[in-house]
Amino acid sequence: MEEKKSQRVDVDAKKSTRGGFAGLVETGLRKFRSIVHCSVLLLLYVLASVLIGLALVPSIYFVSFIHKWTYTWFHLYHYTAFAISLAAGYFIYGFTLILVVLPTANFVFRLKLKPWRGIYYSLEAVPWYVHNGFTYIARYTFLFMITPTPFSMMFYKLMGMKIGRGTQLNTVNISDPSLLTLEDKVTIGGSATIIAHYGQAGYLVISPVRIGKGAVVGLKSTIMGGVTIGKKAKILANSFVMPNTEIPDGEVWGGVPAVCIRKAKPQEGEKAAVNEEKPQEEQKSTTDEKSTENTEKE
Repeated sequence: MEEKKSQRVDVDAKKSTRGGFAGLVETGLRKFRSIVHCSVLLLLYVLASVLIGLALVPSIYFVSFIHKWTYTWFHLYHYTAFAISLAAGYFIYGFTLILVVLPTANFVFRLKLKPWRGIYYSLEAVPWYVHNGFTYIARYTFLFMITPTPFSMMFYKLMGMKIGRGTQLNTVNISDPSLLTLEDKVTIGGSATIIAHYGQAGYLVISPVRIGKGAVVGLKSTIMGGVTIGKKAKILANSFVMPNTEIPDGEVWGGVPAVCIRKAKPQEGEKAAVNEEKPQEEQKSTTDEKSTENTEKE
């Protein structure tokens, strides 16, 4: 018991246990939490402005080209073409953002998350913060226009999410994509939320989520960090699956918090095998009875 207590981390600690420059930075994070938090947000806004600006470059070129090309046209035709170019420019921006700019930035900053548990104001939390920041830029400026389509799943794959064949993803409420695994033929219902982190007693916990082959997550359900959903399991609409829940194959769960509503049914193959065994046993017993009767007669 004494060893366990000594290993516990003080969530209110203002001094880092690290050494060197990393320790100084982390100590600064903890001593000046509000100031550092606001400063990091401002830096993130600057970075977001740069990334959004880069994604807008092809759009500006396209709109400028259309404007110059149609400048001598009749006013109605010119303004119509210009308006259409603006609308098309938005989609050019969006696809450039989700397929080029954000995945490249995520790769350059090496924002592939790892499972972790610790104080919010720690260096390990910084990649998590930025990685989700990049994801939210796409969510709130463009992803809602192309969900559900292969383009949105392509974006999540480029951000590190593992998605199997035949999977349907009808939501933009995704956080921590690099820690999410959706196996083959998974169905995620509209406006469902999947996040691979949660807060608990002053700690930030980053924990992967795995959804098994053929599983279904219902409309507006929430899946928290550390959850494992088995093959062909079902989560009913508007349910809330608590952190670190393990749902066995084939079960149906629902409610707030979600609980097991129906156990897994026997597989059809097993049923068929059982049904085949019964006639064989009956036939065998009938044959034995006939042979016994013939022996008695003899």
